[in-house]
Amino acid sequence: MRCILLLLLCLGLPAWADLNYRLNPRQIAEGTWLLEGSTDNFAKDNGGNIVNTAFIATESGVLVIDSGPSKRYGEALRQAIATVTDKPVSEVLLTHHHPDHVLGNQAFADVPVGALAGTGELLRQQGEAMAENMYRLVGDWMRGTEVVLPTRVLEPGIREVGGHRLRLLALGGHTGADLAILDETTGVLFAGDLVFYQRALTTPNSPGLEVWLQDLDTLQALPWKQLVPGHGPVASDARPFAQMRDYLGWLDGLMRDGAARGDDMAEMIRRPIPERFAGISLTRYELIRSVSHLYPRYERQQLRRVDASPIPRN
Repeated sequence: MRCILLLLLCLGLPAWADLNYRLNPRQIAEGTWLLEGSTDNFAKDNGGNIVNTAFIATESGVLVIDSGPSKRYGEALRQAIATVTDKPVSEVLLTHHHPDHVLGNQAFADVPVGALAGTGELLRQQGEAMAENMYRLVGDWMRGTEVVLPTRVLEPGIREVGGHRLRLLALGGHTGADLAILDETTGVLFAGDLVFYQRALTTPNSPGLEVWLQDLDTLQALPWKQLVPGHGPVASDARPFAQMRDYLGWLDGLMRDGAARGDDMAEMIRRPIPERFAGISLTRYELIRSVSHLYPRYERQQLRRVDASPIPRN
């Protein structure tokens, strides 16, 4: 029996050794590094590394922005931080509760993990189900990963952290509880998933596309120099905002018109994708998901209750 176990272990070692995120921090501003993920979907060949995480090395320690999709990613992130600075990690800030941004929290159990109150509540409600889904999607990359809730409630406003002046904004277009962070010292805006760039946006918890569009106005008006989206490449111009508004406007119009015609979901998910979005990753996949998430609201808006109309009198 022992020989069989040793054989199975040896056969599994090559695959286990390949579970390496190979994170390479890229400096984008003074004391500021980005770890850019793929714009693909969750898969076993990427370990769920489809997210942008970042860290700021301040005079009082390293501030981490989002912990990644798994315990293994969080550990790799700490190792990556150690390759560019000997300062200790002092805090983690979570932009929202989605699994690719928070399931690395275990690797930071020795420091405060901060999030908006709504983010903590959403993670408490949905975290276990999201983690189980990640196990199904990416397999062994998730081994040992458990949901760890935030330990500090963040409030919007100005925070001075080790020589960096941070403006924390509490917004809600993506999940209802979305943290954006502007480092006024460097001009880097960490938009979280309020901004997707060259990757179709996701809508499972959005309170409404009109809220999201208002959030984009708020973010674009800030005095930023570089924009770090939750997914996609960093930008130093307003093209991500323009793409987001265009895409959200198209999506809203598509579903509004479909509901007015009485189209069903099966018809909606087959609608053609505009050519201008052809270069954006996962447009068809995310259209299908967005229709399932949002279209019932548009349908309800078109329906009038029979008892809401005045009854004609003879």
